[in-house]
Amino acid sequence: MSPSGAETPRSRGTYAKGVARRQEILDRAIEVFAQRGGSRTSLRAIAQEVGVTHAALTHYFGSLDELLVAVYRESAQRLEEAAASRDNDGGADPRGGADGRGGDPADDTRGGADPADDAGRAGDADALISPAEAMRISAAENREIPGMVQLYSTLVASALDGAHPAAQAFATDRFSRLRDELAARVRALQASGSLRADLDPALVAALVIAASDGLQTQWLLDASVDHEAALALLDRLLAPPAV
Repeated sequence: MSPSGAETPRSRGTYAKGVARRQEILDRAIEVFAQRGGSRTSLRAIAQEVGVTHAALTHYFGSLDELLVAVYRESAQRLEEAAASRDNDGGADPRGGADGRGGDPADDTRGGADPADDAGRAGDADALISPAEAMRISAAENREIPGMVQLYSTLVASALDGAHPAAQAFATDRFSRLRDELAARVRALQASGSLRADLDPALVAALVIAASDGLQTQWLLDASVDHEAALALLDRLLAPPAV
């Protein structure tokens, strides 16, 4: 910065290098956690695995929780972007986020978009993916990277402990956005007659999330648990009776 407070070319260059260095560390951390999951360890141990100094890691990520949150969010965003790229190439993958895109369904509202707008853009509500199906699709994607599933579970478990504010903020925000997004889908499907009209959208959203996360935990402990089939069953239970 100059004495007047204006940004100088040198300060811009230093900032850009810092951003690039942080991304480089994050890229390596994603590789490490994809293999090992999010089991509790120290920043010092992670720094050694990533191949940087402890000081460098704490400079860019102030705490272990901040690093774990950054790794999970970046990984989820990459999955979403990869699926979007497949869609643009005309090779849409049936796996992906809550509307067929990859990544975390909660990230469909990234950037502050109104989840109701997502439902409205579908045009034909009958074609809108149901909440349980959205989570089933996400589960199929998650099976490819079990380390990130474990990392997510670690973050949610840490969120229950007041000593982990970054994890708590992450989980609280994610659940809130995901409930809103799925509830919007419920309302659209109810309006089209594709989902039981006597159900409270907010409660359906909360139930689907609870079922998906619980099944995910069971799958981590026992790979024979069919997460996807159980969510497909829940989807059928929420459908209106056949006429």
